[in-house]
Amino acid sequence: MATRIEVGILGATGVVGQRLVSRLEHHPWFRVTWVAASDRSAGRRYAEVPWRLGAPRPSGTSELTVEASVPGHAPRLVFSALDAEPARDIEPAFAQAGHLVVSNTRTSRMDPDVPLLIPEVNPDHLAVLTAQRQQRGWTGGIVTNPNCSTIFLAMALAPLRRFDLTRVVVTTEQAVSGAGHPGVASLDIMGNVVPYIAGEEEKLESEPLKVLGCYREGRVVPHEAVISAQTTRVAVVDGHTGAASVALGEPTSVAEIVDAWRSFQGPDEVRKLPTAPSRPIVYLDAPDRPQPRLDVDAGDGMVVHIGRLRPCPALGYKFVFLGHNTIRGAAGAAILNGELLKAKGYL
Repeated sequence: MATRIEVGILGATGVVGQRLVSRLEHHPWFRVTWVAASDRSAGRRYAEVPWRLGAPRPSGTSELTVEASVPGHAPRLVFSALDAEPARDIEPAFAQAGHLVVSNTRTSRMDPDVPLLIPEVNPDHLAVLTAQRQQRGWTGGIVTNPNCSTIFLAMALAPLRRFDLTRVVVTTEQAVSGAGHPGVASLDIMGNVVPYIAGEEEKLESEPLKVLGCYREGRVVPHEAVISAQTTRVAVVDGHTGAASVALGEPTSVAEIVDAWRSFQGPDEVRKLPTAPSRPIVYLDAPDRPQPRLDVDAGDGMVVHIGRLRPCPALGYKFVFLGHNTIRGAAGAAILNGELLKAKGYL
């Protein structure tokens, strides 16, 4: 694009907010011109905010002043990395004021009139935005990306819908970066597995059904599969791993499932988006893959890796999946949704 679209970031001082700033530094369509955070940071230069990522701080945003999280001065398109509680009031205020909010927050995900998007899986759900505006009287709107583990599981399950997916049992091993900063205390996580993450199991059992559902007559009809989830926190920096077993109503084979994963792609308009991976799912044949240390950064962090597909004596088949939780599971997912909004003409 000759002129990049100005965008803003809510929650710009947190880990996901900083990941958004970093990934948008050289984006071909978008340019960050406005950053906002809590009252503790408002009024400071963005260069003065502690930088939490290993990548260098982007120079293009260093001289921006951190604003208060109130609508009016922000660009029309705003990416939100707010915590859930402040997002409850702030995001609707921005939408009502005419801003399009692409949210990484759980607050609105399961609202019937809010799109819960993975562009390769359900781009047609964006049409729910029309009903949202009509029902709420907004000129803007809220679009959400799912929970990080939901994205990885839903992408793994989406190609299996053709085989009549009916039941899923999944256990995740989630990286500490998913808890934000300062996150989990070192003495709680080092050499340990914490078998509880507040709210995660509920998200993993409900959100994929909305994502995998069908858009009909202005609303999303959830997929009818049943999901049972357990979530754990492990001493990994980046990368959520999951082990899933699935029951399929249609007879199939290992070869057919692997081919479904390897051939899976979104519609043409999604494949052309700037940050869409050419292969959103990568199946690895090695018996000890995927692994966070070896695989999580592949495809610029936007790829979901799957491996170890084999028969499951309890259900039907079982496999392992992996995704980068702060990129494909958060900042990268939101940016891809922003690109879809642009491609669909909402900007």
